[in-house]
Amino acid sequence: MDSSSAVEDSGDKTTSKRWLTGPPTGDGEEDCDAEAWETLNKGFIEAQSVLDQNRLLIQQVNENHQSKIPDNLVKNVALIQEINGNISKVRSVYSNLSMNFSKFVHQRRAKNKIDKLELADS
Repeated sequence: MDSSSAVEDSGDKTTSKRWLTGPPTGDGEEDCDAEAWETLNKGFIEAQSVLDQNRLLIQQVNENHQSKIPDNLVKNVALIQEINGNISKVRSVYSNLSMNFSKFVHQRRAKNKIDKLELADS
């Protein structure tokens, strides 16, 4: 497991998805886990893309600032506004990730509770 990842990448896709739900018990859990993993992974990729874009914008702002050329300093206003907009995008993506993660956990807990009740009744 590397320091930037919460999931060990052993090359086995099913192993990397288990962090959310534990071992499968059947009845479509693999599909639910795959959907959860895909949704969360898509959000992390989107956030990382915007953060990478901000890194480039910040580098440009720094270069413009160091140049002390008036036109470049004026360009920094628009660049900084874009950086601020991107920060809002990342906040929104992480907010959605949090809500989706919570939703998946609640769905899984509800399904597990129902499964236990059905098992006890049989």
